[in-house]
Amino acid sequence: MATRSDAVQVDVRLDRSSPVPLYHQLAQAIEAAIDSGSLRPGDRLENEVALTERLGLARPTARQAIQELVRKGLLVRRRGLGTQVVRPAIHRDVRLSSLYDDLAASGRTPDTTVLAHEACTPATAGVPVLHELLPPDEPLQMLRRLRRADGEPLAIMTNYLPARFELDDAALAGRSLYDLLREQGAQIAIAHQVIGARLADADEAGLLEQPRPLACVTAERTVYDDAGALVELGRHLYRSDRYTVQTSLVV
Repeated sequence: MATRSDAVQVDVRLDRSSPVPLYHQLAQAIEAAIDSGSLRPGDRLENEVALTERLGLARPTARQAIQELVRKGLLVRRRGLGTQVVRPAIHRDVRLSSLYDDLAASGRTPDTTVLAHEACTPATAGVPVLHELLPPDEPLQMLRRLRRADGEPLAIMTNYLPARFELDDAALAGRSLYDLLREQGAQIAIAHQVIGARLADADEAGLLEQPRPLACVTAERTVYDDAGALVELGRHLYRSDRYTVQTSLVV
């Protein structure tokens, strides 16, 4: 991959009076530079310190913008090389919705068992992506739930959410998580989701009541509110024989 020898400085114009979060404005400006060819595959982006000093931004704002583009497959972080532009991957968007609501809407009967609900921080959660999104001592709560459809185990869902949300285990067992969050004022604005696949481990296969090897669909979803604050990080595991992802493509 050819690379310009010096880091490329992107022309960024931020509107601080706009309701669009600054991190998202920055991400859009970098993405526009990639689309226009101002930034080419292999180019290095200026580092976070230089970027924040030039634009008068906090480092977490720049970090969140870059991470958004990393998740979209437009940038990659390389040790010793910094942040580089890569050839964009093809992404298929899926609708932001709750599995609980989707099952109910399709005529299935959802039910949930709360397996764990405990306090944690990015430093103790053991999830690397949380270190990129939040300070290490940010108070969080971790939920781990088993979701069934018509009594049949379908998914294991692990969610990391800010500690400010008050979530009762009884409510979690019988309602959509997003409904509970919205009732407490969460203004969900944007989400990024990565779909993958892997084999379930012994504990997961046992919870899903299936023999190993068990192929599963994975989804990692990061949800933000209209101020750009994290609402949840969800890491979900679905039985591949019972779960598919459907997208609509426009040409």
